[in-house]
Amino acid sequence: MTQSLPHPALAAADPELAALVGAEERLQADTLRLIPSENYVSTAVLEATGTVLQNKYSEGYAGRRYYEGQQNIDLVETLAVERAKAVFGVEHANVQPYSGSPANLAAYLAFARPGDTVMGMSLPMGGHLTHGWGVSATGTWFNGVQYGVRHDTARIDFDEVRDLARKERPKIIFCGGTAVPRTIDFAAFGEIAREVDAVLVADIAHIAGLVAGGAHPSPVPHADVISTTTHKTLRGPRGAMLMSRATHAKAIDKAVFPGLQGGPHNHTTAAIALALHEAAAPSFRDYAHAVVANAKALAEALLARGFDLVSGGTDNHLVLIDLTNKDVPGKVAAKALDRAGIVVNYNTVPFDPRKPFDPSGIRIGTPSLTSRGLGTDLMPQIAEWIDRGVTAAGKGDEEELAALRGEVAELMARYPAPGLPIAG
Repeated sequence: MTQSLPHPALAAADPELAALVGAEERLQADTLRLIPSENYVSTAVLEATGTVLQNKYSEGYAGRRYYEGQQNIDLVETLAVERAKAVFGVEHANVQPYSGSPANLAAYLAFARPGDTVMGMSLPMGGHLTHGWGVSATGTWFNGVQYGVRHDTARIDFDEVRDLARKERPKIIFCGGTAVPRTIDFAAFGEIAREVDAVLVADIAHIAGLVAGGAHPSPVPHADVISTTTHKTLRGPRGAMLMSRATHAKAIDKAVFPGLQGGPHNHTTAAIALALHEAAAPSFRDYAHAVVANAKALAEALLARGFDLVSGGTDNHLVLIDLTNKDVPGKVAAKALDRAGIVVNYNTVPFDPRKPFDPSGIRIGTPSLTSRGLGTDLMPQIAEWIDRGVTAAGKGDEEELAALRGEVAELMARYPAPGLPIAG
């Protein structure tokens, strides 16, 4: 049984909360975390988020604040901005957005007006809520039109994207998504956006770390604006960034502040600066390529066990599994795997006949396990566990799930997670 980290001040002030934090530490240490949007941050990033920078208000931008006492804060934010520009090779970076959805909303505020047509990938096909989907504010305030994927390949048909863009003439086109297992063709999107005079926003929240590490093509030559979270594959804190060409810098900055936000979260900005420093190291490039290698190896092992993978495999960190041929709904499988210590999320698949809250698929990824040091040699073992877990879910075999839980915990104990130096 693992032991949680000491938090003496927290434990003294609020034992109930300290116990919950400790329980989460043990859970993250003992389980195989396969949700592709999750990761482990370093101990240094954790420390940065808990500094006295938390205490300071800093409305405005470096050198142009509405509060005094910014001598150090300005340097912290400038450090984060310059590191973002260097890591991603961009002309402008804004590190103040609180999260990915507000960052995307800032792009709308900068380049569109309520009622304008915007275009993005359909949510059930792998897109994101904030790409103009109906239940999101972006689909309420704007006229959202969506492109999807082909029935036969589950990949984007760019002839259809171009035809839709020509017909609808959107002000903004979003590319990227939350369940896209293939390389995003930024060049093709850029060509279409230029043809219809649209602003291309590349949402790289899921793949930012892969782009930074050279394991996925960069959108920089093709996109007007790049939106990303700073966690996920980038292994930073829960925050976001907007990057752009210099010509769009003023519009982006004005949209973030004062358009949508007040003071930035300076402790998060510091942790972003640190994560970008880590991403600039040669070891991070090794990590990014290992994430992709692990995902491809896991996909091949799952295919060998008869799993139906959307688009037939993966090019990045993410594998989307359609469980229809296993006769187990995605939600049932995800909850059973969770009891087995294998953490995934249930997810719609393209053209899913089931409802979004009870879909046909599960979504898995390799960022977290790669951060723990697991390699391609262990991916067949993980595929076997997933297979056994899904089979047990269909049979209601709780004894098998309990046995899996023990096997998973035993392996995880051999691969301590960054930021979780928990003794066995």
